[in-house]
Amino acid sequence: MSLPQKYINRKEEIFQKYLALIDSHIDDILTGKVEEMYEMRDMAAELFIHPGHLSNVIKLHTGLHPCYFYEKKLIEIAKGLLQDPANSIADVARKLTYDPSNFTKWFKFFEHITPSQYRKSLVE
Repeated sequence: MSLPQKYINRKEEIFQKYLALIDSHIDDILTGKVEEMYEMRDMAAELFIHPGHLSNVIKLHTGLHPCYFYEKKLIEIAKGLLQDPANSIADVARKLTYDPSNFTKWFKFFEHITPSQYRKSLVE
């Protein structure tokens, strides 16, 4: 049994709004409009849906947890900031609301190299 088109379109709508909200929120972080990263409940509240529903819809629609898209975007931003030697690793961490030591652990978890190793790989 397949899902009705109306339901499929609604899932896509929620997913696209979620991605747009991620972009908007990260822009707000980088420009200093907000100081803390959203959690899933904050994202869901912005979209006027229950956090469990948001999580379920995105998992069903993409096969991936909603945090994947959030973390992926943060990694992209971090890599972009790290490409500018004027930004210290600690500055990049703080811009993304991380403690510098936690940022290094977080970055290494996703990229399998530290931010400084990533920087070195850019010049090689």
